[in-house]
Amino acid sequence: MAIPLLQKTLVGAYVLRKHLAGQKRYPLALMLEPLFRCNLACSGCGKIDYPDEILDQRLSLEDCLGAVDECGAPVVSIAGGEPLLHRDMPAIAAGIVARRKFVYLCTNALLMEKKLDQYRPSPFFVWSVHLDGDEETHDRAVSQRGVYKRAVAAIRRAKQAGFRVNINCTLFNDAEPERVAAFFDAVGELGVDGITVSPGYAYERAPEQQHFLNRNATRQLFRDILARGEGGRRWPFSQSSLFLDFLAGNQTYHCTPWGNPARTVFGWQRPCYLLGEGYAPTFKALMEETDWDAYGTGRYEKCANCMVHSGYEASAVADTFVHPLSAARVALKGVATSGPMAPDIALEGQRPAQYVHARHVAIKLEEIRGRKAAQAPAAGTAGPA
Repeated sequence: MAIPLLQKTLVGAYVLRKHLAGQKRYPLALMLEPLFRCNLACSGCGKIDYPDEILDQRLSLEDCLGAVDECGAPVVSIAGGEPLLHRDMPAIAAGIVARRKFVYLCTNALLMEKKLDQYRPSPFFVWSVHLDGDEETHDRAVSQRGVYKRAVAAIRRAKQAGFRVNINCTLFNDAEPERVAAFFDAVGELGVDGITVSPGYAYERAPEQQHFLNRNATRQLFRDILARGEGGRRWPFSQSSLFLDFLAGNQTYHCTPWGNPARTVFGWQRPCYLLGEGYAPTFKALMEETDWDAYGTGRYEKCANCMVHSGYEASAVADTFVHPLSAARVALKGVATSGPMAPDIALEGQRPAQYVHARHVAIKLEEIRGRKAAQAPAAGTAGPA
């Protein structure tokens, strides 16, 4: 696994303290979304279909650093939208690094070369560049030609400047195991420090719905990919060995939605980064007032096919502490890619999906318009004499 020793040590110590304290629910990584605006319109994205009044909203520097302090997670993943569109992003990243939190700045890389000099290399700072496969695959996924080449050029320049660089790869049902394996080999030759891989989540508002994987297809796909890379040992994955084992169908995990809480322009998002079904005003309220048992595979229809790292990496990390020898064995020998799969979660008892997005958008628009009206000068007010 391609997680540096410093990060393993600090995050491991954090998790150990939580376990020793008997704390059942705690965050592992804060998913910070300072804006939804993006300079791409990817076919599988469900994050950017908001009215302009919401797309124009930004979390301030103070909001972002306050969320980091409030949450206390040792890792902060800054996503969006496209974070590099935020004018205060260099200060946000620097403020998080100053707190000795590990920052993963997720970007499509279109602005990365232009803005690279605004950031400083640090063991606590990682560029996480979105690449969903080789040039043809990625450019098709982001619905724009030439993006892959620009991302690769930005990766090369960042590595030359001394930065840690990961790639963030999302796979869909058109992924071909042989091509994915060749792609992982190619990014390794670029000198990237790590690979984060995950099946795509079926956002209800994504423009194209036909390319999302179900759980059976996900497990077989990852077996077929990892079999071409010595059970995954050939590639520098920046994920726990047991999460990769889970993707390949060798573990049965329930989702840990509180492991990766999300702070957006709406507030603290319930129940997770992927699924906005309500918002809490504070992190404490999110943790204490959310009906966590109402969500997850087997409990809620929208979660039926989810195997995404933001929900299951925390489950795998918790299991690593319970079964360290199993985790070590997978890390040393690689993920098993043949034989019977672990039982999957039954879906018969899940509650039906509720569709609440439009209501939350309406509430936010009313809030924005009310704030603007309150800030506007009163009509007919006389000016200075």
